[in-house]
Amino acid sequence: MDFIRPGTLAEALEAKAAHPDAVPIAGGTDVMVELNFDHRRPSALLDLNRIAELHEHGRENGRIRLGAAVPYARIIAELGTDLPGLAMAARTVGSPQIRNRGSVGGNLGAASPAGDSHPALLAAGADVEIASVRGTRFVAAQDFYTGVKRNVLEPDELITAVHLAPAAGPQQFSKIGTRNAMVIAVCAFGLALHPAERRVGTGLGSAAPTPRRATAAEEFIAGELNWDSPRAIADSVLRRFGALVAEAASPIDDVRGTAAYRGHALSVLARRTLGWAWSDYVNGGRACA
Repeated sequence: MDFIRPGTLAEALEAKAAHPDAVPIAGGTDVMVELNFDHRRPSALLDLNRIAELHEHGRENGRIRLGAAVPYARIIAELGTDLPGLAMAARTVGSPQIRNRGSVGGNLGAASPAGDSHPALLAAGADVEIASVRGTRFVAAQDFYTGVKRNVLEPDELITAVHLAPAAGPQQFSKIGTRNAMVIAVCAFGLALHPAERRVGTGLGSAAPTPRRATAAEEFIAGELNWDSPRAIADSVLRRFGALVAEAASPIDDVRGTAAYRGHALSVLARRTLGWAWSDYVNGGRACA
């Protein structure tokens, strides 16, 4: 197995073009597990740790550009106010050691339906920045996933960043697992209020072949909320929202839970997260991680 260690992004893109089978590695929290268990034996590893711009975040055109290799620990510490939903999701990832190494770019590259960052990215309306020697393109998070552990990346492309607008309203994230730490989600749900658009964003995780939005639930609740004179949401509205979220899922039975349990749990998570976020909005606040 070859080990390729470029020093710049341009060198990395050239290496990926020359070695399209090379597997990118930064934190290694997914790749090294697959190697250790002999689930994958690539011809080469492409080490991205020396590429500074992948480990940086900043503002571009009013949005936050989050480098693909910025670790979860820094998202929590440095972006909890601007990206509270993603920071909440980051807090649930693995152990402190994994949060210090793992990143959103790695989560996207793996494209596991159970990836913790996906629901928050979907709810916030994130765009994925993808680069190659042919140029740079942007793909909406909802269009990035194509199947179980599959995405839109071409063999010569790398994920370089994620672009998100700073939170303009409360955001929430919840997941259910067999314990509080070091657990793969049985199911997860992200939610973001977008007051200027009079819209609620959603994201489902570990509940379908790919992470996905609950668009029918979003459309329903947008017509039920009084954004200008906010008041408590009726329980019947919360329950209908939860039911529509559950209907958006396509869960399976596996060792972590049954399809029926996942559907029920998602409806509960949807009701609770909407209630928490809307309460923050009514009180003029913004949930921060």
